[in-house]
Amino acid sequence: MEQKYIKNIAFSKPLDFAGLVDYQPGRVVSLTLVQNEALSMTLFAFSQGEGVSTHSAPGDALVYILDGKANITIGGQTVTAKIGEAVVMPANIPHGLEAVQNFKMLLVLVKK
Repeated sequence: MEQKYIKNIAFSKPLDFAGLVDYQPGRVVSLTLVQNEALSMTLFAFSQGEGVSTHSAPGDALVYILDGKANITIGGQTVTAKIGEAVVMPANIPHGLEAVQNFKMLLVLVKK
């Protein structure tokens, strides 16, 4: 059997990433696609007002907004990102985010 590095999604067909995670009031929903020592890819759906508290990561993190809008704070500076936009958060710099409205994102964390 061939090893697969991506999990929890179908292979060899087009996928609507935003449709793979659903909003749940008052919750953050996630679906892990890749998790290893070099790379992490996760889909998230954030209910309005939910977020991730300030933290830092050992690698560069790219957030691609699939739906809605979020405030992303990086090193004390806040930017607003909306559907179709991406923001890169540098390694070891404190960052966090909050859902201005319901929003979905693909998070790609590249370590090493």
